[in-house]
Parts: sequence; C-alpha cells; structure tokens
Amino acid sequence: MSIVSLVSGGLDSTLMAKLADEEGVRQFPLFVDYGQRSRYLELQACTRAMSHLSLAEPSVAGLGGYGELIRSGLTDSSLHVSEDAFTPGRNMLFLLTAAAYAYQVEADGISIGLLHEDTSLFPDQTAKFLSDAESIIRTCMGRDIKVLAPLSVFHKVEVVELARQKGIRDTYSCHVGNLEPCGECIACNEFKFEGDHDGRG
Repeated sequence: MSIVSLVSGGLDSTLMAKLADEEGVRQFPLFVDYGQRSRYLELQACTRAMSHLSLAEPSVAGLGGYGELIRSGLTDSSLHVSEDAFTPGRNMLFLLTAAAYAYQVEADGISIGLLHEDTSLFPDQTAKFLSDAESIIRTCMGRDIKVLAPLSVFHKVEVVELARQKGIRDTYSCHVGNLEPCGECIACNEFKFEGDHDGRG
C-alpha cells in the first residue's frame, strides 16, 4: 500500500508517519503551506522529522493565498490564535490537495493526523467529515482514494506517550510560529495536561 501522508512537523503527524513506516507502507510526505503563521518553523520541523525517520523530504503545496483570503487566528496575527482558530475548509483543503497528489503519484490513500472524535473542536475533525470527504474525493478523482486517520483511536495523552516510546523528538506544535510556545493556542493547550512542553513536541 502507498499513501500521501499529510505532515506538519507536529507530534501527531510525525507519529502517524512513524507508525505507517513501521507497517511498511510506502509514503509520500506532503506539507501544506496554507498561509499559516507557523509555516516556517513547521516546515523546518517537518523536514527534520522526515529525515529522522529516513523518509523522503516532504513535498510542499504552496497555497499561501488561502490564508490571505480566509482569515483566522491561525493565519492572521491580528486575530486571537485560540478564540478565532476555526479556519473554514482547512481540513478539506488538506484532503483534496493530498488526494490530487495521490492521484498523480498513484497512491492508494491519504492520511491525516486527526485524534479521537471526543477531542473534536470543529466540524471538520469528525468521522462523518472523513467519510463524506472520501466520497467527494471519489467523485472528484474518478477512483477510490482511501482517507485514513490512524490516530483517531487515540487521545492526546496516549499520543504523547506512544511518541515517547517511539523516540520521536524535535517536533513543533504552536500555531503562533515563534520559537517559544505561546501557551495559548489550541496546539499548546493540548499539552498542558502532559507536563512540560517546549513547543517542539
């Protein structure tokens, strides 16, 4: 099996790529620059993480215009990074871009690092969304491309522990995009119950 792995340089997507590698799945790592505030440090961490895993350097989808048009706390520093975090269509943009890339490289599926539905904050983080997206992609591409969310059985505490066991390090998880984690964004808040967090997973 071969997949396009949506990787961001964060803990979740890096663990996802690691698990797929252990399963012997051929991967095409893909980083989406949608104009997010943290894109530079995310891409640095993503490139580093793929190198640590001996995977290919991530391909980059340069879609920065999306973030210029669709303003949210993740794309516009004048908005609150947490209260205004919902970025309409972001995950669909990820999946559609990954599916088009999968079509080009003849991959069987795409993989996104969403966690257990209990942790969902937005409508595009649910099992229904993933199922609907797979159906839309089938219609768009004219063939089946599986939409996988292998971490959807886990909560964050389990992801953090499994990542420790797998030796994953030097990831980047902050939506503000500074070297020091902001402590306010959704990504930082996910770690508050996990002990010290240095912004690098």
